[in-house]
Amino acid sequence: MVQATSPMEQSTKGKKIRQGKVVSDKMDKTITVAVERQVSHPLYKKYFKVTKKFLAHDETNDCHVGDTVRIIESRPLSKRKRWVLLEVVERSK
Repeated sequence: MVQATSPMEQSTKGKKIRQGKVVSDKMDKTITVAVERQVSHPLYKKYFKVTKKFLAHDETNDCHVGDTVRIIESRPLSKRKRWVLLEVVERSK
């Protein structure tokens, strides 16, 4: 018997999901998302923050600067755009 799953679960299977803040929404249907993570220094064991920016597809131009969003990896959409907006977690004030 096959168990029914939601469409979101089926499409996200095996794909990476990242959460970050929107730092730019000036492009049409594209947002820049800054994802921050903590990394341990190999020798001194001190934790420090590393930030990486991803370009993500926003079909409806729904997001604005300061929003916290989730993005999911997808096929290449342009030269640098390989992520798609999954959901807006929190709106900016």
